[in-house]
Amino acid sequence: MNTYSLVSDLPVEIDSYELEGLRVDVSPEFTRRTTVIRLHGGGETGIGEDPTYSPEDQEAFQAEGPTLPLSGSHQTIDSFSELLERLSLWPSGPALDQFRPYRRWGFESAALDLALRQAGKSLAEVLEREPKPLRFVASMRFGDPAAIAPLRAWLDLYPDLRVKLDPTGTWDDALVTELVETGAVDTLDFKGAYEGTPVDQPPDPTLYARIALAFPDAWLEDPALNDETDTILEPHRARITWDAPIHSVSDIVGLPFPPRTLNFKPSRFGSIKRLLEAYDYCADEGISIYGGGQFELGPGRGQIQYLASLFHPDTPNDTAPAAYNAKPAPGLPTSPLEPQLETTGFRWKS
Repeated sequence: MNTYSLVSDLPVEIDSYELEGLRVDVSPEFTRRTTVIRLHGGGETGIGEDPTYSPEDQEAFQAEGPTLPLSGSHQTIDSFSELLERLSLWPSGPALDQFRPYRRWGFESAALDLALRQAGKSLAEVLEREPKPLRFVASMRFGDPAAIAPLRAWLDLYPDLRVKLDPTGTWDDALVTELVETGAVDTLDFKGAYEGTPVDQPPDPTLYARIALAFPDAWLEDPALNDETDTILEPHRARITWDAPIHSVSDIVGLPFPPRTLNFKPSRFGSIKRLLEAYDYCADEGISIYGGGQFELGPGRGQIQYLASLFHPDTPNDTAPAAYNAKPAPGLPTSPLEPQLETTGFRWKS
């Protein structure tokens, strides 16, 4: 039995829905906005979050309000998903086509939460999986020029913290040596698979060689492969992982070589079906998974932690509590996180 079949037949009753905008001023240049989706029906409420990065797309979505024809008795979660496939979820945009599945995920995760709550069951119960303590890493990107000070500030408070970093061309030998000495680095994300975003990183053979040799035990995520970089990284293929290109099983099959592990961001898949199919495929093929986040501000963060605790709790999940996106502060939860599942639905207690 495939995993999706365990949830696909759940009925869901929707009376109405509402949208709530969330925002955090990250810097004078960047305000992070997301939208919480609340589906109401049968005396229950299901929640999800659209993590689309474009502020303009979020503002247009919130301004349009709840105009989609979602109300009614949907025979199954699967039929509700098919309805979303036919609807236009964007009043305008998106700024980047890669954002399309993010909004779909917001609606699908809210519908799954609602269906489970109407059934009086939790996702863990329905999937017949035991939630386990969740190992996480903190993700950060240094400034330009890069300096280790931000990481030092975190390690002063949390000496056992593990991290996922984004190498850039300003990473010189001195910085790399300092980072190696911390012993804190689990994953290095080259950002080579992004196009048209502020974090794009073109292929850099010198950087790739420096990082691969300096961190022999770290995962190397999303390199941009060409004849030169592929030759440099070929001895390290067992450590190469993929994130941005992964939206479905077909994307995994189409990778340049079979992966040993992958980074799953649930919102990239858009639908519950595609995500669970990919979990099953990786289990069958012996591919390990670690989870990733999208700077969620609301319930979406807890939902990716929920999934990680069920499917891949022991890997370097980039699913740290949201407070790790702010300035270092004492008293934060540390890894591993104990499971914090609500008794019904698809919710991680905040």
